[in-house]
Amino acid sequence: MAVCLLLAGCGRRETPAVDTSARPAAVAPASSEQSSLPRIVVLGDSLTAGLGLQMSQAYPALLQQKLRDNGYKWDVINAGVSGDTSAAGLERLDWALDQGPVRIMILELGANDGLRGLPVSELKKNLAAIIERTQAKGIAVLLTGMEAPPNFGPEYTVSFRQVYRDLAKEYKVALLPFLLDHVAGNPSLNQGDGIHPNVEGAKIVATNVWTAVKPLVDSVAAR
Repeated sequence: MAVCLLLAGCGRRETPAVDTSARPAAVAPASSEQSSLPRIVVLGDSLTAGLGLQMSQAYPALLQQKLRDNGYKWDVINAGVSGDTSAAGLERLDWALDQGPVRIMILELGANDGLRGLPVSELKKNLAAIIERTQAKGIAVLLTGMEAPPNFGPEYTVSFRQVYRDLAKEYKVALLPFLLDHVAGNPSLNQGDGIHPNVEGAKIVATNVWTAVKPLVDSVAAR
């Protein structure tokens, strides 16, 4: 039920035509000193864009701060656009990867595919294409999982969840099984709609992502 409400809320806010011309700015200040730093680009939907939050409160900005606090000189690019499906994310992939020296991409897409009951095969094809094109550029990938609403039946729900696990295994990419772990369904950690993380919820999401991406940062930095 919690996941169903989450996805339904994403849909109410995101169903209008997707503006793929929107180009989010870097979370980190784009100073000349920082322009050559390695970068993490976060390709996602409203959960990444920080719907209802200030950009500084969205989890990519909090991830940036965790990097700084732990002595990592990396920049984070918030490339989240509300309403994006996996297909829409694929369409703007080239722009997302053309953001300076990108070394890691965090791939957060699928909630809107699940909300609309889009074919699981299409979700898998689109995410696979994003991963393949990203890896072809020598960029490491962290794939973040999402859950589908139960109203399309248990077979769809299970197949949807399995997409992320199968892709992580096939392409040997890092996987965060559920982006909103410990946040979804908790009223105290979500905004008034009961769906999108509030300031405190975003902090937990940032911790989830940080735990998954830190080993990847260490691995990439050691190359």
